[in-house]
Amino acid sequence: MSKYNSFLENKVMPIASKMAGQRHLLALRDGIILTMPLIIIGSLFLILGFIPIPGYNEFMASIFGDAWMTKLLYPVGATYDIMALIATFGIAYRLAEQYKVDPLSAGAVAVSAFLIATPYFTMFTPEGTEIAVQVGGVIPVTLMGSKGLFVGILIALFSTEIYRKIIQKNIVIKMPEGVPPSVSKSFVALIPAVIVISSVWLIRIGIENLYHLNFLGKLGFTNTTSLHDIITLLLSEPLGILSGSLIGAIIYTLLVHLLWVCGLHGSSILGGVMTPILLTATDQNRLALQAGEELPNIVTSPFFELVFMGGSGVSIVFVVMMVLFAKSEQSKQLGKIAIAPSIFNINEPVVFGAPVVMNPLLMIPFILTPVVLTVTTYIMMKSGFIPLTNGTLPPWTTPPIISGFLATGSWKGSLMQIINLVIAFAIYLPFFKMWDKQNTAMEKGTENINVTKAI
Repeated sequence: MSKYNSFLENKVMPIASKMAGQRHLLALRDGIILTMPLIIIGSLFLILGFIPIPGYNEFMASIFGDAWMTKLLYPVGATYDIMALIATFGIAYRLAEQYKVDPLSAGAVAVSAFLIATPYFTMFTPEGTEIAVQVGGVIPVTLMGSKGLFVGILIALFSTEIYRKIIQKNIVIKMPEGVPPSVSKSFVALIPAVIVISSVWLIRIGIENLYHLNFLGKLGFTNTTSLHDIITLLLSEPLGILSGSLIGAIIYTLLVHLLWVCGLHGSSILGGVMTPILLTATDQNRLALQAGEELPNIVTSPFFELVFMGGSGVSIVFVVMMVLFAKSEQSKQLGKIAIAPSIFNINEPVVFGAPVVMNPLLMIPFILTPVVLTVTTYIMMKSGFIPLTNGTLPPWTTPPIISGFLATGSWKGSLMQIINLVIAFAIYLPFFKMWDKQNTAMEKGTENINVTKAI
């Protein structure tokens, strides 16, 4: 264990600390969080549209008419389908804050640049070749949502980097003193905005010209007419590996919990990289559900609602053991403190109170349990016993059992969580007994007791 702790302290911690403070990853994480309230609201309406109760559809039709589903899903389109647009603004805003330049102007410029990079309309030549042309007033909703998310991320980072460099070099229009600050900031943003928008415009024109010259086709980018097409082709394979691969899900779960046992918020650190991928897979399932098609992805954002119960490490079972079985006063008191937060998936009290962080005994079940549950959940979904997540995104504080039902739209999702909790209980139990025995021995002043007798 000493070698393992040394490896974590000397190898993992420095890398994780750098990632935790990297401004672009922070901007990605915080910017995408801006979309979460909207997606959760959209999820609530999506749930109302697909409640699995006999006679529900007929009841809704009798009140709202045969087109009740279309009417009910208006808020879904107004939330999910502007995900990329909101994320572009949020990421640019947060990154500009890091650089201490006007974030509001940076966000507005990024949104404008994103729209320039987006083909406003798609049509076909007589030969059947897809081409992109711009038609005033027609914005493709599909590219404002999850399909445009990665382009939005790149545009937000690219435009804000140019924006802040121009301002930091003081290449701006300065207004006389006495001009209202809001007006002055607008003119300060003018030159950076011109450079950003012109740059993205040239990129778009360049891609379209390369398409017409068939240069992109020679590189393997057939029928590629926009930046969105290029990014989709480049990311399709990595996305496929994660959304269809058990190995990808295990690696993500393992990394999250390795960071946690180092005292770092694993989900937040990896969120900047993984959230766009998981949200894209989630929305693909949502679109398939609305279209009445087979759901394509197993690993989505709500997939981990069935795994990370009570927070990372499935620590809720550890807390329940403290409340029910602890003999040590320290363990009992910690259980009483941690039980309420754990129900709502907040596990910092137990992670730092037990502690789990850098604790050779507790870090084993903390890492092992979610990895095992990732495997069991994936297998059960792959086999068809448990339905795939349906595109809804329950609030992260939703208690277990409820979140399983919301994520899958089926009681089987709740059943999967119960099965996972039983497995987690079995994994944690021997480690809990040893830990509680250690605490009891310390309280009695007999630290040299052989804790292995506890099991």
